[in-house]
Amino acid sequence: MNLVNSICVYCGSGSGNNPAYGAAAKALGADLANRGIRLIYGGGSLGLMGITAKSVLANGGEVTGIIPQFLCEREQMLRDAQSLIVTDTMHERKMLMFDKADAFVALPGGVGTLEELVEMTTWAQLGRHNKPIVLANIDNFWAPLIDLLDHMRAEQFIREELDFHFEIAHNARDVIPCALARAEKLAMA
Repeated sequence: MNLVNSICVYCGSGSGNNPAYGAAAKALGADLANRGIRLIYGGGSLGLMGITAKSVLANGGEVTGIIPQFLCEREQMLRDAQSLIVTDTMHERKMLMFDKADAFVALPGGVGTLEELVEMTTWAQLGRHNKPIVLANIDNFWAPLIDLLDHMRAEQFIREELDFHFEIAHNARDVIPCALARAEKLAMA
């Protein structure tokens, strides 16, 4: 039995300045397809979102895009996805992404990516889920966030009884193994 059949990938609707981000998105998409893991993502065709989804599709994988109506044109909805869900609100989108995913991955991205990552981390901290969360720390993109979280722990704003766990992968090939290892650990707990 597979513990992880679908992974929600949070990432930018832009590509960023570092070519390593796009290369990681493409490699992650191929790895998802090759392992038979469905991509759950924000439904757009631009930036890292589009690169990831198109790579999954190009490698014969399955994609579920979930996008609110008001972003369909702005983020150029990827109509090639096998499953495309258009929601009324961002809240509905995020809840469907959560419900359909067995794990979460954050590639580089902007404020929206950060917000989605922080929400899933907060829900884990509050005991609302125990699904794996993986930071794809490509070229140390997430290092400032990791430092901030360490600072919050040191200042006792993240206390031991409220701590949470996420995996850190420094390259695309380690993302899925990190998620699978964490899922196995959680299943044995």
